[in-house]
Amino acid sequence: MSAGDTGRGLPGDPSLAYLRARLGLLDARVRAAVDRRRATDADPEDRFRGLYVSDAQVDALLEGPAGPLVPAEADASAADLVRALDGRAEEAERDGAHIRLRELATAFGLDAVDVELLLVAMAPDLDPRFERLFGYLHDDVSRRRASVGLALELAGIVGAAGADRDRLGPLAPLVARHLLLVEDPDRPLLTRSLRVPDRVTAHLLGGDAPDPVVHALQSGWVPLDVPEAETVARGLASGIGLAYLRERAGASGPSLAGTALARTGREALVLDLGRMAPTDDPAVIAAAASREARLRGAGLVVGPVEALSERGQAAVRAFAELPGPVLLVGTRDWDPAWSREPPLLMDAPIPPIATRHSLWLRSLDGDAPAGFDPALATIAFRLTPEQIDRAAKAARRTAAAEGRPLTQEDVAAGARSQNAAGLERLARRIAPDVTWDDLVLPAGVELQLRELTARARHRERVAGEWRMGIKGARGIGITALYAGDSGTGKTMSAEVVANDLGLDVYVIDLSTVVDKYIGETEKNLDRIFTEADRVSAVLLFDEADALFGKRSEVKDARDRYANVEVAYLLQRMERFDGLAILTTNLRANVDEAFVRRLDAIVDFPMPEEEHRLRLWQVHLGPELPVAGDFDLPFLARQFRISGGSIRNVCVTAAYLAAAEDRSVAMADLVRATEREYRKLGRLTVEAEFGEYYSLVGA
Repeated sequence: MSAGDTGRGLPGDPSLAYLRARLGLLDARVRAAVDRRRATDADPEDRFRGLYVSDAQVDALLEGPAGPLVPAEADASAADLVRALDGRAEEAERDGAHIRLRELATAFGLDAVDVELLLVAMAPDLDPRFERLFGYLHDDVSRRRASVGLALELAGIVGAAGADRDRLGPLAPLVARHLLLVEDPDRPLLTRSLRVPDRVTAHLLGGDAPDPVVHALQSGWVPLDVPEAETVARGLASGIGLAYLRERAGASGPSLAGTALARTGREALVLDLGRMAPTDDPAVIAAAASREARLRGAGLVVGPVEALSERGQAAVRAFAELPGPVLLVGTRDWDPAWSREPPLLMDAPIPPIATRHSLWLRSLDGDAPAGFDPALATIAFRLTPEQIDRAAKAARRTAAAEGRPLTQEDVAAGARSQNAAGLERLARRIAPDVTWDDLVLPAGVELQLRELTARARHRERVAGEWRMGIKGARGIGITALYAGDSGTGKTMSAEVVANDLGLDVYVIDLSTVVDKYIGETEKNLDRIFTEADRVSAVLLFDEADALFGKRSEVKDARDRYANVEVAYLLQRMERFDGLAILTTNLRANVDEAFVRRLDAIVDFPMPEEEHRLRLWQVHLGPELPVAGDFDLPFLARQFRISGGSIRNVCVTAAYLAAAEDRSVAMADLVRATEREYRKLGRLTVEAEFGEYYSLVGA
């Protein structure tokens, strides 16, 4: 390639043609530099030139500098050729062409000399001939990339004064914006090597594949039609370079940011920092992300900020102080120490039901059954727009794999699949399979449970649209206390409520919560509530009085710290946004301060005779082989036991019959009842067992 190539216009791909023409101009300057070097070389015939320093070369060095590599007349002619080339490039751009090198210079704020320096550093990556030529000019065959000194001279900078050196300093646009890497920090400045990252070179050659560091964290977003998007868009259009979008359950900062950027005509580059490995360097990721965003002309959307803040303030600043627009996303409040400039602060909204309906239908892409409203079917789920999109894809794939139309259960299962797995490390997950038909309770108790499900379904409308009960710092969570004797249906009722709402149940394991060391119990509880805020599920605290017990008078250090645990729970429950159910056998043991914070208290009584009869019928299912007729009215009338005990009796009777390979008989039920009485510590008297008393102990 020669300088004469620039007179051929910009044929073919104008962007590549312009890049080749600029490289041709550099080629001419390198030729002039080589000629100059040959003319002043002390020993041009030395076959080992570049491998050692000869006496003649030492003498030449002692005589002083030999002058610039490129003569002034070459600088002048090159400038004229660049101006002519840029004129043709402007014509091509007016015709709609995109000249990537010129666009890069504009996006990164580079002047003409910066572009020359970039081309010099990139030349060996574009044409391997430059490797050997640069080695010759360095008088060192191992130095195949341009050094700082060589780049400055080839770019027409002769003096290498302080201002000239600053062009390749850490605050210069080329270096600060990660277009150019100055390597070999142990060398003197002028002999340090320059390298252009492969992503920049690939971009100028027409490649659009993202940097691998960025690609590993890249995430998506969903267009969101909410008023807040217009507010953020106006802020970005006015020149605001940094925004912080605070999220809560069901809200999406990335979708809000992506929508706002789209309204300003920008692409959104969204990074999910939750995918960072422990060994990843946030500063390296920030540098690659900033460069990628500028190459694309995009805005940078980064979150969650908590993944950065746990690594220190410097990690957050690495992103917050990048050239904008940068939109950070997180759940915690903004810390002024994160950035020298104050950001635009905005709370990401929870999409209303109508918006969620549109999101579901758009994501289901016509697969929803006629008249089926997925937004209402999943109204108890607190899904973000991105989670709705993924849940819809999961539901469609399940139905397609089974070769049938999409159902409501597919949609609910897809919604459940979006729950974060973090809570499963702290609690036991139960997929409920019991329904209202399996529940045997007095009408008043069942009504209270149905009212609780109605609260969960419609809290977005009541608390969100109607603005009821959300004053102060309290969250919009729902908390209920189930109180009653063991076996009266408390845990089963929690599963029924969850199943009706389409949710999973997470049973809190007290062994993972309570810790003998001071302060650790509170930390464990905080982890549970933090993870619970990220899932759509029912949080079940079984035997809750172990945690929510009454505070007592402080007589020693143990009393004091026990009271601290209860006080912490009171505060944390205030801020909980999920659905929590507490069960206890001893309601009187629960601290009275919790009562005010409860949305419902459901008392589970011991079943009366009519309910016991139904319980016997339910637990002796139709699949059970029966020998003769059971006297169920007798069992319901005589044995005043709970539903849990009745279930135990039926299971024990089935095992007694299975051991002898026969059907279940009434005698098996009587013997199993006697075993259950022993477990309960009750006496087996003839008045209760009646005509079957002779079977007791047989």
